[in-house]
Amino acid sequence: MNEVRLRLDLAYDGTGFSGWARQPGRRTVQGEIEAALARILRLDPGPSLTVAGRTDAGVHARGQVAHVDVAPEALEGLGDSEAERLGRLLRRFAGLLPPDIRIYRVTFAPEGFDARFSALSRRYAYRVSDAPGGIDPLRRHEVLWHHRPLDLTLLNQGAAALLGEHDFAAFCKKRDGATTIRELQRLDWHCDHEGHLVATVVADAFCHSMVRALVGSLLSVGDGRRPAEWPGQVLAAAVRDSGVNVAPAHGLCLEEVRYPPAGELAARAVSTRRVRTLDG
Repeated sequence: MNEVRLRLDLAYDGTGFSGWARQPGRRTVQGEIEAALARILRLDPGPSLTVAGRTDAGVHARGQVAHVDVAPEALEGLGDSEAERLGRLLRRFAGLLPPDIRIYRVTFAPEGFDARFSALSRRYAYRVSDAPGGIDPLRRHEVLWHHRPLDLTLLNQGAAALLGEHDFAAFCKKRDGATTIRELQRLDWHCDHEGHLVATVVADAFCHSMVRALVGSLLSVGDGRRPAEWPGQVLAAAVRDSGVNVAPAHGLCLEEVRYPPAGELAARAVSTRRVRTLDG
């Protein structure tokens, strides 16, 4: 019998994890969820998850999405109807998973859905405080303290030149066989109700360390150490610049993954798999 695909919508506090991806001998988000699912469905080995965006050690997620393929008979012991099975699966996840991971929705994925390749965009937020006395100790795992005053106008001026489709090699850790061409759809800063400076970063996809490198370059503009034109100059050079400091992981959170309507999921996945060049 064909497998069914489940979509998992989830969140986690990345502080205690060595990132998303399963690693031998290390605590990871993927490892914890797969172990819980194997126990719930009594599978050995357990099924493997595919995620919308792999996060590094210490990075958080509020709107992460993953999918997993399972045999329909593996779900039969959870109830008589589909709704009952999904409801019990969700409740059992809540009972088995550690408190720094929550799966808040489980659904049957529509035809053509792929958590990674069907995505239209990912939205991240990076939170910073420049308060002279430091940050609220209760927020220390999700907000970066910057020890120099930051200017919101300068932050946004520096960000403006980075928008659009470019080769972001200057802001990525290169991986063999992988392109560093991305479409940066949004990058701007605002001050939230708690006085934190928040960068909103949206792209169709991100390469390794890209968001944190972008933020790191902009912080040096925001505190006056670099001119507003500098991040754009670094981008144009398309090589790693020693002046770009990758911002710490704990200020970063994956907030949302967007997908097209159900009828366009498969086509989007095919399109995403192509290797991009700047001339299309």
